[in-house]
Amino acid sequence: MLGVVQVGHGRSEIAAAVSAQMASLEYFHLWESMTNDKAVELAARLTGLAPSGLDKVFFTSGGAEGNEIALRMARFFHHRRGQSERTWILSRASAYHGIAYGAGSVSGLSVYHKGFGPMMPHVHHLTPPDPYRTELYDGEDPTEFCLRELQETIERIGPDRIAALIGEPVMSVGGAVIPPRDYWPRVAELLRSYGILLILDEVVTGYGRTGHWFAAEHFGITPDIMVTAKGITSGYIPHGAVLVSEEVATTVTDAAGFPVGFTYTGHPTACAAALANLDILEHEGLLENAVEIGGYLASRLAVLRDLPVVGDVRQLGLLLGIELVADKTSRFELPTGTAPVALALREEAGIIVRGNPRSLLINPPLVMNRDAADELAEGLLTVLSRVSTDGRVAS
Repeated sequence: MLGVVQVGHGRSEIAAAVSAQMASLEYFHLWESMTNDKAVELAARLTGLAPSGLDKVFFTSGGAEGNEIALRMARFFHHRRGQSERTWILSRASAYHGIAYGAGSVSGLSVYHKGFGPMMPHVHHLTPPDPYRTELYDGEDPTEFCLRELQETIERIGPDRIAALIGEPVMSVGGAVIPPRDYWPRVAELLRSYGILLILDEVVTGYGRTGHWFAAEHFGITPDIMVTAKGITSGYIPHGAVLVSEEVATTVTDAAGFPVGFTYTGHPTACAAALANLDILEHEGLLENAVEIGGYLASRLAVLRDLPVVGDVRQLGLLLGIELVADKTSRFELPTGTAPVALALREEAGIIVRGNPRSLLINPPLVMNRDAADELAEGLLTVLSRVSTDGRVAS
């Protein structure tokens, strides 16, 4: 449901690694230039897997915490370079980056803002790149529209006032929205021309979910800061890691230091769980399995597009989104939202999904086999075939 358990439940290898670490050194902090061997080992492992150029690691306890650190780093980077006026953060509508104050502010879903304001100032949400929602772009190519809007926004706010743009390579909670292939390379190029940092939120998309270690690889880009969590330990222990370029890391940790840290940063037991988890991902070929089973599942789910309430089926590896509509021409969402459908899937088919007002988000474990894919496809077809355009699920 939340894109966490990459290697499946009940893995004795992770339990053994955690137990051994607890018996040796269950906890040690990373304050005052101190560290522990598991944090060092994991940092080296992650920088070897990440896109080239992300050479430093800041450990966190999860995704929202990681995005908070990324936002602080971006602003602090410019402050250290004598550009303290660079405080604005660009994000996208329908984005999700967590519910902490800064992360929630840059999230582009109104449910995380209403009643919690005022939110963090100096945040602007751009139109997301959604090829299915053509009505967003006034007949223009989605990438062209988004790039023009981005450049106009930069010029309006002022290039010397913007710190960073944060975005998910594939918008997860927003419905597994996969951007056009040219979107991210062109966004990255434009940001570089203005000296604006790029933060990629790979909390959901990282660690094999899309068939690559990180979804940035699909688009051939390297961000300045990359936030990861969830699949780093497959949920066995909360953990996260922010990977940072040498330039950003050196700037924010100069002689005066980076005055930010957490009690559990680099927690050795969490790092041990992460290392065991990465071993499983590699040794069992689970990235390759995400591609293979993802392709098989895509062939099984193609029939869903013929159903009256299914507007779009989106998939990259084992990150899936099914957009439900009341009308395929207008693309209006179901009047009930997706909650009744998600409930029926859970109670009748044993399928746990995350729903937003328009889409169902499905994140199977990367250990999924064809039998499980068949069961998922059949359950989805059985339930979605009974959903009417008013959102009710027939009994």
